[in-house]
Amino acid sequence: MLNSSDVIEATGGEIISSGTSGFSGISIDSRTIKSGEVFVALKGNKFDGHDFVKHAVGEGEGAIVDSLFRVHNSKFRDKTVILVENTLIALHSLARYMRKRFSGNVIGVVGSNGKTTTKELISSILGTRSSLLKTFGNLNNHIGMPLSIVNGMINWRAEDDGAMVLEMGTNRPGDIDELCSIADPDIGVITNIGYEHLRGFGSLQKVRDSELEILPYVKRVIVNADDLFLMEGIRSAEFGGEVITFGIETDNADLSVRDIIFSEDGTRFSIYASKGLIDINSSLLGRFNVYNSLSASATAYAVGFNLQEIKKGLESFEGVRDRFELKKYRGVMLLNDVYNANPSSMDESISETVRLLKYSGEKDCRYKRAIVVLGDMLELGDYGVIAHKKLGQRLSKLSVDTFIGVGPLMSFAVSEFGKGGICTATPDDAAWEAKKILKDGDIVLIKGSREMGMEKVTRSIESGLEK
Repeated sequence: MLNSSDVIEATGGEIISSGTSGFSGISIDSRTIKSGEVFVALKGNKFDGHDFVKHAVGEGEGAIVDSLFRVHNSKFRDKTVILVENTLIALHSLARYMRKRFSGNVIGVVGSNGKTTTKELISSILGTRSSLLKTFGNLNNHIGMPLSIVNGMINWRAEDDGAMVLEMGTNRPGDIDELCSIADPDIGVITNIGYEHLRGFGSLQKVRDSELEILPYVKRVIVNADDLFLMEGIRSAEFGGEVITFGIETDNADLSVRDIIFSEDGTRFSIYASKGLIDINSSLLGRFNVYNSLSASATAYAVGFNLQEIKKGLESFEGVRDRFELKKYRGVMLLNDVYNANPSSMDESISETVRLLKYSGEKDCRYKRAIVVLGDMLELGDYGVIAHKKLGQRLSKLSVDTFIGVGPLMSFAVSEFGKGGICTATPDDAAWEAKKILKDGDIVLIKGSREMGMEKVTRSIESGLEK
């Protein structure tokens, strides 16, 4: 339970309407607030939560509002309204206050790709032994992460000996520093450095600098030894804590993988560590998920989990929705990877699609043709056109039969791809084009930036295949 006295102590706020003194959680959405929760009236570029306070308080138990909000106590009888200078700063202060009550390991997961899957894999392993808090879904920004901390800690028992696993996202310099100032992580995990949010950063160097903002806060950092650009940054930062490495190609990593065997049903591999090895039979597809599994294993190993516990956690994990999710419908395989996209993740997903087609051919299976339906990769700034042209050039050299591009940037990729390329303006148009040519024996990859809404393509194709 979160008490109003906790909110006052954490934020320096003032109660201007008295009601219940305890809350079961906090909410920032008046549409989904539950009985017992307190509403935090945040302001955005296109909305102001204060416009919805009356409705939120009617559904919940109170609200946290800013100093410009005017209230008549009679409107909120028996409900608690707390006045603060700034509601976003109040949310951050409350998260810091709750974080200080946590005595277990706090693990911050950063990097250009694989953060959510890595966070969930770490949680799957650590959850085999102890209680666990983690960021909900992909809530990894300056609102979602503190919200996860507060709501997680409300029902946390002080005697629980567990861990907190927090995904931290960035799209501009200073983001990771801000999140770390709230979460104060003990351990950092850096999955990789790639071309992400270049509109906000401007260069790959600044992407790396931003991810490395986690270093001053942590005592140990788990890093991808195969990412030479990342390792160069670690050395340049002169990090004074412990560096724990993982890798597939690097011989001297603390945890490494050998004997990788891919199939359409998952991936088998062996993890080598100083205290032995384990054979893993994972349901996850792709070389990138071997890296995600390795980073999670190295994290668990660093906090004292043994290899059998790691094996149990990895093998029980079934994946994250919309992240290279394999779906089979009669003679068609859909690879649903619609959550997001940047040049690095797009390259990995395409490589895995082509590998699955090659594997199918070697095993004399039914899959004979690869179709890729790709939406624009956004937030690349001046690099956007170049990145999409490079994508089209690469696709033209691979075993891709049809390339359907969605959006103005993908039109550059389609032009470079040449014959077999189709330009469309919307996901609905792309789905229509795909369904015209789809037949048994096809493997279809669907991917694009979140704002492109590529899940519409998946749903439309699925509805046709289910008939």
